[in-house]
Amino acid sequence: MIIENGQWIMKGASPKSKGLIHNCSELIEYVDRVGFLPLFSGETEGFSVEEHADARYWWSGNEDRDPWEWRVQAARSRKVAYGKLFDGRAGFISLEWLPYFANARRDGYDFDSLYEEGLAKAREKRIMELFDSRESLFSHEIKTMAGFGKGGLKNFSGIMTGLQEKLYLVVTDFRCRRNKRGEEYGMPVAQYSTPESVWGYELLSSAYSEAPEKSQQRIDARIKEIYG
Repeated sequence: MIIENGQWIMKGASPKSKGLIHNCSELIEYVDRVGFLPLFSGETEGFSVEEHADARYWWSGNEDRDPWEWRVQAARSRKVAYGKLFDGRAGFISLEWLPYFANARRDGYDFDSLYEEGLAKAREKRIMELFDSRESLFSHEIKTMAGFGKGGLKNFSGIMTGLQEKLYLVVTDFRCRRNKRGEEYGMPVAQYSTPESVWGYELLSSAYSEAPEKSQQRIDARIKEIYG
């Protein structure tokens, strides 16, 4: 994605390209095949959903063809992990590669151990404690319950992004809020869960036996293999 004269211009594959991703099912299949993929383009050519989708359909509202809608469907499917997983950028990780990302990003620490070692912030702890007794929460619920917002703690967005990058939280759905009459209103908001509550501790910790540096080397090597 590039910005020209204040407008976003999406990169995209040719509509006739053999590698074109047409729908969410094909996106999940592609992520499963390559291992992981950011939503938007970055420095590495070809390493994004954006560059494998038809640029004409972004934000079209077409649930089948719009990549912006695919992220909702993919997160809800729980067949891949979704969130701000790539230097603050949204993207997807296959369940095969998720343990290696968790090991590399967490540096081998579960969150409680990270906090006990003095490596996590108190604001992160306030958020993660909410999930001790809850499988999922929407972003506005987390913000209120953890004490962020007007007159409260600061940098909610940054803290949430950091927890996603470290694979302590992932996005599992998007829903509109409801008023007192039960009617939906506003834009859909993200629902978050811990990866362990979605896929189980056994999967998330299955790469803990190797050094985090080794897991990161696997990830780097995979990027070079597919896109280098």
